Amino acid sequence: MNDNFFSDYFAKLQDMNQLWWKELDSGKAALNTPLNKAMNEINLKDTVELIDKASAQPGVLAKVQMDWWESQMKIWQNVTMPNSDEDNKVKPEKDDKRFNDPAWDNEAYYSYIKQSYLLFSNTMKESIESIEGLDEKAKERLGFFSRQAINALSPTNFVTTNPELAKLTVETNGENLVRGMELYQEDVQASADVLKIRMTNDSAFELGENIANTAGDVVFKNDLFELIQYKPLTEKVNQTPLLIVPPFINKYYILDLREKNSMVRWLVEQGHTVFMMSWRNPDATMANIDFDDYVLDGVVKAVDAVEEITGEKQINAAGYCIGGTLLATTLAYYSAKRMRNRIKSASFFTTLLDFSQPGEIGAYVNDPIVSAIEAQNEANGYMDGRSLSVTFSLLRENSLYWNYYVNNYLKGNSPIDFDLLYWNGDSTNVAVACHSTLLRQFYLENKLVDPKGYKVGGVFIDLSKIKVPTYFISTQEDHIALWQGTYRGAQNLNSKSTFVLGESGHIAGIVNHPAKNKYGYWINDEKIDDPEAWLSNAKREEGSWWNHWDTWLADFNPEEQVEPREAGNANYPSIMTAPGNYVRQTLPIEVSNVKSQQVKSVDDV
Repeated sequence: MNDNFFSDYFAKLQDMNQLWWKELDSGKAALNTPLNKAMNEINLKDTVELIDKASAQPGVLAKVQMDWWESQMKIWQNVTMPNSDEDNKVKPEKDDKRFNDPAWDNEAYYSYIKQSYLLFSNTMKESIESIEGLDEKAKERLGFFSRQAINALSPTNFVTTNPELAKLTVETNGENLVRGMELYQEDVQASADVLKIRMTNDSAFELGENIANTAGDVVFKNDLFELIQYKPLTEKVNQTPLLIVPPFINKYYILDLREKNSMVRWLVEQGHTVFMMSWRNPDATMANIDFDDYVLDGVVKAVDAVEEITGEKQINAAGYCIGGTLLATTLAYYSAKRMRNRIKSASFFTTLLDFSQPGEIGAYVNDPIVSAIEAQNEANGYMDGRSLSVTFSLLRENSLYWNYYVNNYLKGNSPIDFDLLYWNGDSTNVAVACHSTLLRQFYLENKLVDPKGYKVGGVFIDLSKIKVPTYFISTQEDHIALWQGTYRGAQNLNSKSTFVLGESGHIAGIVNHPAKNKYGYWINDEKIDDPEAWLSNAKREEGSWWNHWDTWLADFNPEEQVEPREAGNANYPSIMTAPGNYVRQTLPIEVSNVKSQQVKSVDDV
């Protein structure tokens, strides 16, 4: 290594230490947050319960320990004896890409480290699962958080125990670590209370230029959202317009990435008149905005605008993730108010309505943690989107967190140019009141499926009153909205429903352009209560579900198409070109007068 390496590296390290202590003193560091304290307390409580139950079952733990010891001895034999049996080696899961470097298998030292680590990981999981009488929720939490700790300590995350990193550090004279420390320092300064690792090159994309660039106009704007009407690309268009309700915990352009990944552009090319809601990125002045505000001042207002602009009395609507939850709530609100049927068909992308099976995010859903999050949000005025983004990344920690930690900070590589990852890093806050409703009333208490559980505009929301034809698309590997949970949620509606299960996950399975022909899907028209039974009798189809959905939507459009529509009308004139202003708000959002708790003028955004 060059003579200046250690001095340069430790100078960067000293800068980071000073920054860390400064943050700690100011209360910014995660150690001081109510959430961290609550998680420590509940983890301690779960651990005490585990030890108490385990002490009463010494034979179970003795067997686990004996199995571990025997396996550890086999590992030693495997690495010391040439041509050992491959079947006896401890191997990672098929989708675990951490140990792809040949040295993990070819060099005895690294092979021993890898196998011992994997064995320890498997043994910890087995130990937790083997204890009888342990509360199931506690067992889920112990499994989740122990997995987090074990994966954080993976030998792939350290220079001295990762052959690829050790070799790279020698070859570059340690420059990789110096570059990595610079990237780390920049990320710390751009993070909230948890380190948010950049996943892509932010300077590679510009909204309206090479991303979110489908041509359109903003034709309506209020304190919560901007409504975009996209320009037609066909000589004739379908008579029934399509309104898309994206989640307010992310930005809408996940559905309008680069041209080859844009659902919006594809829909316009199929002849749809597409309208898209673009939510405002909340700041501290919006603390009191609640979920029902997103229904009444959001979706309801958007439906009004689309109807008047197009002259149609009914529209098709689609909602993505929590946007679908908003759409279903709006439909139930219309029914409760005995309003005319304004939605001709409703489509739901990876949408939870029944929150009894939330997936791994359920590890964070219990009263002490929810209360701590509420206290933390009250102090900030919002749920910081940067912290929320890290939370979702840690649900798939190896591929969405530690992978980038190693690539950026230890290899010193600049992140790649990837439109989907750029969107993933473009975080949004969530208003205090709304985030509390989501966590407490929906996730924790599951009130949305209770006909007398949740009110909007003074009326109870009863999902069983929804009779609009519906289309549900979920994905097999979704870790945010388990498809079994979305399947059960769909059964709460009293409508003719089509359920489709796509391959891949929450994002890639939805943003699945037909031109790529990458992921298929399963269909089954039979109505079956059990989701697994539904899947066992389902038929797999090749290609993107987009084509299947477009064919389904055709049933809600007259055969004869109409002339392309101009943007807006006299009452809803074009305000600006797409993508508008709200989508350009990036974190952190500075507000000059937070104490007033009044919504900042949208003209100032």
